[in-house]
Amino acid sequence: MDATIDYYKKCFGMQLLRYRDIKEEKYTNAFLGYGNERTHFVTELTYNYGVDSYDLGEGFGHFGIQLPDVYKAVGDIKTAGGKVSRDAGPVKGGTTVIAFVEDPTGYKWELIQKPEKRDDPMCQVMLRVGDLEKSIKYYKEALGMQLLRTRENPEYKYTLAFMGYGPEDSSPVMELTYNWGKESYTKGNAYGQIAVSTKDVYKTAEDIKAAGWELTREAGPVPGIGTKICATVDPDGWKTVFVDEEDFLKELVEAESQA
Repeated sequence: MDATIDYYKKCFGMQLLRYRDIKEEKYTNAFLGYGNERTHFVTELTYNYGVDSYDLGEGFGHFGIQLPDVYKAVGDIKTAGGKVSRDAGPVKGGTTVIAFVEDPTGYKWELIQKPEKRDDPMCQVMLRVGDLEKSIKYYKEALGMQLLRTRENPEYKYTLAFMGYGPEDSSPVMELTYNWGKESYTKGNAYGQIAVSTKDVYKTAEDIKAAGWELTREAGPVPGIGTKICATVDPDGWKTVFVDEEDFLKELVEAESQA
């Protein structure tokens, strides 16, 4: 955990926002990002006691960070000792400048160059899916997201769908990737979930079931924390947790008072 926190600070310029150790459940969390959790999308790192490696599988793609100068960012990351797996340059079949960096566990981070400055540079989570239309339907009906845009690349035989709760230039999005003819992926045991706030976890749980989708965890408090959550999975098994907004804000206030 310490090495990963240090990496995110040095290579990505993130802040350690809070840290918690849940001894009775034998795990530790660190929350990192570019601003307060009330207004920013953050990365939640989890260390499970005694586990020192994970299988990333083939289904998880990457996290995304939007920056005004990816060439400079790559140079800075190399200087800081980070691992650049794809140097800065135009994306295949396009003009947008990107690069890929790997963290100590092997998670890929895409650096995406755009001139406009975002208040929150964290911009996307990319997951591979086996049935794009079914996945779009799930993210609309179960998660309440909008389909913001799609992009098809016949040359490299893939289609992308960008889903989210607001405009892509100011809100984080899910980038769903369908590789033509590929219906399933191994997921490994490393990637956990995305989390979305809701004002009423119990109503959200009922709405998900009413829409015909599966709950993997009924609404209720998390052991050792008390915050109420419910959980659901998409057609490929990717997990989303809905978190009670009021409970979450209490967590933040308590963490701030301890700090």
